[in-house]
Amino acid sequence: MALQMPDPTHAHCFVPGTETIRAPLVLLHGSGGNEFELLPLAGELAPEAARLGVRGTVTIDGGHAFFHRFPDRRVDEADIAARAPVLAEFIEAACGHYGLNGRPIAIGFSNGAIIAAALLLTHPGLLAGAVLFRPFSPFTGDLPTHLDGTPALILDGDSDNRRSPGDGLRLAERLVRAGASVTHHVLPVGHSITAEDKRIAGEWLQAIAR
Repeated sequence: MALQMPDPTHAHCFVPGTETIRAPLVLLHGSGGNEFELLPLAGELAPEAARLGVRGTVTIDGGHAFFHRFPDRRVDEADIAARAPVLAEFIEAACGHYGLNGRPIAIGFSNGAIIAAALLLTHPGLLAGAVLFRPFSPFTGDLPTHLDGTPALILDGDSDNRRSPGDGLRLAERLVRAGASVTHHVLPVGHSITAEDKRIAGEWLQAIAR
């Protein structure tokens, strides 16, 4: 499953795809997770695609995260801004190392969805798209980003006790202002990924692959 990559900045795992024409998936886990957390989900959403699971470099809750938060749970925007370029460089290097064709699509959950949004906003040429489960905006202000129609799917839960009302919508609006093509759904669910999330995400991935 995991070929060795020399001196990577992020621990990771790699599963080759069966159809090289499918965009590879970069999997970014939630708080306390690891590089294997989203492999089963990605296998359901796009079983033919290559999958690169990435581990965050912050230790938290017995697992890992992609950035620090303050004690009051606010995100540390400066920390995100510092870590996003390192992650972007790793993703580019890993895609080259494993011989992946085309730009990858990010699949992010919670903490991983927030860093995926940061990658969209700070490195607009890196990703071909993103599926963001339970995100919010990594930055409080707009950035001078031009996303040129990059597709993004945002999936919120209206009973999510780890998010404030409107978090996903504010991110969606920020991405739209940056030029992304955003699809936004609010589902009658909590923070966890549900079967309905998977259905919508799978159909969305199939649609943008056409």
